[in-house]
Amino acid sequence: MPRFRLLLEYDGGHFFGWQRQLDLSTVQGVLEEQLRVLCGHPVQVIGAGRTDTGVHALGQVAHFDTICPRPADVFVRALNASTPEGLTVLACQEVDPEFHARYSARYREYLYRLHLRTQPSAFDRTRSWHLGRSLDIAAMQDAARILLGTHDFSAFRASSCQARSPVRDMQRVDVELARRGQEMRIIFGANGFLHHQVRNMVGSLVQTGCGRWSVEQFQHVFLGRDRTKAAATTPPWGLYLTRVIYDGEPDSLNIIEV
Repeated sequence: MPRFRLLLEYDGGHFFGWQRQLDLSTVQGVLEEQLRVLCGHPVQVIGAGRTDTGVHALGQVAHFDTICPRPADVFVRALNASTPEGLTVLACQEVDPEFHARYSARYREYLYRLHLRTQPSAFDRTRSWHLGRSLDIAAMQDAARILLGTHDFSAFRASSCQARSPVRDMQRVDVELARRGQEMRIIFGANGFLHHQVRNMVGSLVQTGCGRWSVEQFQHVFLGRDRTKAAATTPPWGLYLTRVIYDGEPDSLNIIEV
């Protein structure tokens, strides 16, 4: 049976997360319903990451199987004409039947946006976390470097996380200012992430940026592997799944700016 790969972007504020839920609008549920109509048979859509309610995506990857003999570009046009506001299919291509959007991924990248201006944004209230204060970016960059490499990330793991191991290889952590210093953007890249890991890491980095923690305290919390000692989970609406990379693909693939 032919397998197709989708590249998706969506506004998480329009959906109750990725995963299909009874009587709730989710990204997976919407795609499966529209593909069922297009293909004439039930279709399961598998995503690279199960984003929570309110979390956005600029480069979510998914796959589905169908016996429907349609060219890939027809799926793009048909889905974009039928799916609700807040969801766009950027690309579709037929792939090897062994390709798996979740298990074949070797690298995932997330962006978290923090709005630093005192006044909230009229446009980004549901697309960034409004802090309304400045942060010590140098201290946050020093703390962020501690996360690089292969570590046990239990300190930032949600209690509901079902991953077999808390060990992940963090390959990128960038803390940078944007929009003339009115916004901070934190980018994380790793071979995989635990449930709420990014939002929990951001919360603890902000503690350092606010001066409530020293860099040494941040490191102590991280190495202590105790979730109860780390900062609270930050809001979902500042988080974006930006890209997913697979074996044989360059790291520069699907770099999407927000």
